[in-house]
Amino acid sequence: MGRKKKEVVREKVDFADLLGQEAPREVVEEEYKPAHISPFDFVNAIHYTKEDLIVDEWSEKEYHTFIVNRALSFGSDTVIFANEMNARPHISKLAQFKFLCAAIRPRKRFNKWVKAEKVENLDVVMEYFNYSPQKAREALRILTPDQLAYIREKMERGGV
Repeated sequence: MGRKKKEVVREKVDFADLLGQEAPREVVEEEYKPAHISPFDFVNAIHYTKEDLIVDEWSEKEYHTFIVNRALSFGSDTVIFANEMNARPHISKLAQFKFLCAAIRPRKRFNKWVKAEKVENLDVVMEYFNYSPQKAREALRILTPDQLAYIREKMERGGV
């Protein structure tokens, strides 16, 4: 995913084209810069490919330490390294990336991201009482099933 040289072939239009002869070609090397490097590309480079993705200031700005450390924290063999980098936020992004690439053994890792569980009736209670999600969770512990049924009935929107 790092920067690579891209060859671009440009043709000169001149009198030779009109006569049906081969036109001279000019080969120019341009530096290829991807539109965006995903944090997951960095995580994959740390976990498996060991590819050096940070090659200049632009790619260093694309490295988001929080997201990379969060992704590493879900693995039982990489959580210690993520914690070490969280404890040292003053270290440059390049140094953190190089350390993680060197310290973590190459292996395909398929760590699941922890997601918030969906709470039934939370949206209804939030809308009925105009509560925040935290307050609505507290209210759900207190409300009885009959009260929840009444609230759902009141909040039900009819239509065709």
